[in-house]
Amino acid sequence: MITRDDALALDAADPLASFRDRFHIPNPSVVYLDGNSLGMPPKRTLERISEIYHHDWATDLIRSWDHWVDMPQRVGDVLAPLIGAHPGEVVVHDTTTLNVYQLVHGAIGLNPGRTVIAISEHDFPTDRYVVDGIAEALGYTVRHGFDRLDDVAVVVRSVIDYRTAELVDVKAETARAHAAGALVVWDLSHAVGAIEIDLHDCGAQLAIGCSYKFLNGGPGAPAWTYVAKELQASIRQPIWGWFATEDQFAMGPEFRPRADIARMLLGTPTIMALAAAEVGIALSAEAGMRAIHTKGSALTGFAIDLCDQLGLATPTPRDPARRGNHVAIEHPQAKAVVKELAASDILFDFREPNIIRAGCSPLTTRFVDVYDGLAALPRP
Repeated sequence: MITRDDALALDAADPLASFRDRFHIPNPSVVYLDGNSLGMPPKRTLERISEIYHHDWATDLIRSWDHWVDMPQRVGDVLAPLIGAHPGEVVVHDTTTLNVYQLVHGAIGLNPGRTVIAISEHDFPTDRYVVDGIAEALGYTVRHGFDRLDDVAVVVRSVIDYRTAELVDVKAETARAHAAGALVVWDLSHAVGAIEIDLHDCGAQLAIGCSYKFLNGGPGAPAWTYVAKELQASIRQPIWGWFATEDQFAMGPEFRPRADIARMLLGTPTIMALAAAEVGIALSAEAGMRAIHTKGSALTGFAIDLCDQLGLATPTPRDPARRGNHVAIEHPQAKAVVKELAASDILFDFREPNIIRAGCSPLTTRFVDVYDGLAALPRP
C-alpha cells in the first residue's frame, strides 16, 4: 500500500529536489500536474527579462543588437546537448507550427520524385493540419500510418504521444524510414527536457520542438529547429527572410540563403522570449538530461502504481523505456473532473475524449504532488 509518507520519503531522497527552489511558486499548496503543457517560471527568468528591459533595451537601445543578432543560434547551442545535437545544428525561433511547415517543405525538396507524406491520424493536431495544408497546396497525398514507406517523401512523427505518453523507438523507426528512401521530421515537443535522447545516435537529421513545456520557457516561448550538419547547405525552406541571408545587412536584391543552420531563420527574433527560453533551457542543461529522465521515470512509475492502487485505468505504457513524462488516466467524466479540481488548486490537463493527463515535470513536480493529485481523483 502506497502512502503519502512514502511520497514524502521519495521527495526527501530526490537529488533534483533543490531545483524546485529555483522556480517562482507563490502558492506552494497548488498541486501542479500540467507542466507538460506549460512549465513553471524560473526565478531567474523574471530577473533576466527585467535586465533585458532596463539595460539592453532601455539603456543601450539599438546598440544591443550587437549581441542580440545571433541569439537564436547561441540559445540553440545551449539546447543542442539536451537532444544529442552538435553545436551549430539547432536554432531557436518562431513557433512549432511554422517550424513544422518549414522542415516538411525542406524535406520534400530533398526528396524529389515522391509525392506522399506519412503521418499518424492520431498525431498532434498542428502537425496534421500543417501536413494537410502542404499536401493540398502541392498536390501531394497524405497517408495515415507508417506500414508502407517505399513511395513516401517525408514521414512526420511525434517522439512521444501527446495523449498516452507512449514513446516511439526513434532509432529503429528512423532507420526503417531511411531504408525505404523516406526522410523523417521528428516532433520532440513532449520529449525535449523530459527524456534523454541522442538524435545523432538515432540517425535523425530533422527535428522540431517547443520550449514552453518541460523546458519552462514561458507561454508562447519560441520553438526550435534541428538540421544535421550534412543537410544544412542543401535544405531549402519556403519562407525567405532577411535573417537567413548570407550578408544580412547588405540588403541585396536577391535572397541568397546561408549555408549553416541560420538558413532556417525568418525575420527579426523575439528577444524577450528568447531570453526567457534560454533560462529554462540552461536549467535543464545544468540538471542534466540523465538525471531528469531518471526522475521522470520514477514519477510516472509512482503514478502508474497509484493508479493501480486507486482503481484508475491508464493506457500509458508500464515499461519506463516506452513512455514519456506524463501519465494518461481514463475517466468517463474527465473534462468535468479536471475543471472541478482546478477550482481546488489541483491542476491536471484534459484531452478528448476521456483522458486526464498528469504531467510530471522533474525539476518542479514532487512525488507528493503526484500522490495528492491522483488521490483527489474520483473513482469512475
